[in-house]
Amino acid sequence: MAEPTPRRNEPRLRPAPLLFEPAEAASDPEHFFDLESIDDPRALLARATELTQAFRAAADRAVEYQAIAAAQLADPRRFDRLTPAAIAEQAEWTEDYAKKMVEFGRDLLRGADATGPENLG
Repeated sequence: MAEPTPRRNEPRLRPAPLLFEPAEAASDPEHFFDLESIDDPRALLARATELTQAFRAAADRAVEYQAIAAAQLADPRRFDRLTPAAIAEQAEWTEDYAKKMVEFGRDLLRGADATGPENLG
């Protein structure tokens, strides 16, 4: 399981960058970030580990933005606010999970000094 996302006062680790693959490489089901071309097991382990860390960090970051969006959509000050059930349906979550994400998003927004998601990292 991925490590917990650092809070605002903790430095965020910067894993290896995820580089987009050319379309022809991405269309080949056997091709994955050129890992199949690495013959040295030590180099393969190192690069695969870098990618694993990068994907985990990207997933954690995406979840934070999902939570922020859920909190913004559920904001009672919005005339077009959504219910947790509507958010759950849109995001393909359970309603209970949507409620938790709304609360998590509110916590993140409060931690961002109310200036918005652009200051989360």
